[in-house]
Amino acid sequence: MKKIKNIVLGITLGVLAFSLVSCGNNKSKEANTLEKDKLVLGFDDTFVPMGFKDENGEYVGFDIELAKAVGEKLGKEITFQPIDWSMKETELNNGNIDFIWNGYSVTEERKEKVAFSDVYLDNRQVIITLADADINSKKDLANKVVGAQNQSSAVDAIEKEPEVLSTFKDGSIVTFDTNNDAFMDLEAGRLDAIVADEILAKYYIKQRGEEKYKVLAEDFGKESYAIGMRKKDEALVDAINKAIDELIEEGKATEISIKWFGEDIVVK
Repeated sequence: MKKIKNIVLGITLGVLAFSLVSCGNNKSKEANTLEKDKLVLGFDDTFVPMGFKDENGEYVGFDIELAKAVGEKLGKEITFQPIDWSMKETELNNGNIDFIWNGYSVTEERKEKVAFSDVYLDNRQVIITLADADINSKKDLANKVVGAQNQSSAVDAIEKEPEVLSTFKDGSIVTFDTNNDAFMDLEAGRLDAIVADEILAKYYIKQRGEEKYKVLAEDFGKESYAIGMRKKDEALVDAINKAIDELIEEGKATEISIKWFGEDIVVK
């Protein structure tokens, strides 16, 4: 009996020791994101002009170029990983990506899930219709079919104005996997209006033909873009902020902004 007790005690101590080592390794792994040689950036590869796939299959855009410049500052290789935008925070907190960096709007709800960098761009949630639509204000959206990207800040912004949302057809928003899908449905007449980031809308409209669309004077509010990271990655947040500050001071951020927007819109 004594021998059996000793065996059981030995197994128990072994399991406990293994658990402690595993926990220690996990904590070490969790704390060392900044020590990785490669950092994975998660993004929606249809979100023009922030991060998207061009006609040659290359990932391009303002955020892509800014991330590469930050990577050089940090001495890290940045790997670009397209993700399902509706799963972005899950991908981040499961460790599949290290940043959410793709026109990622700062909201109170998101602050509960991620740690944000400093703001680097400002934005609005604008209302887009076809040029000949009889929609000129929010009140004209009554009984209209309104679309937006699923799990986007556009949806959040609309939901903050329930008195307007309730007037939409069926009192709801039609959501899409990508903004591109929403624009296609607008052009096909299946939507009456879209709510989307102004930065995306301006670029998209310029590419598709400015004569086709109308952007209303009224909007669903202003917001800001920042980079989302895991809450435990405080050192990474600090390093990213420092790198972007240096790129702003050196004029590199301005150069990238002028390339993609025709003007310097980086928040100083």
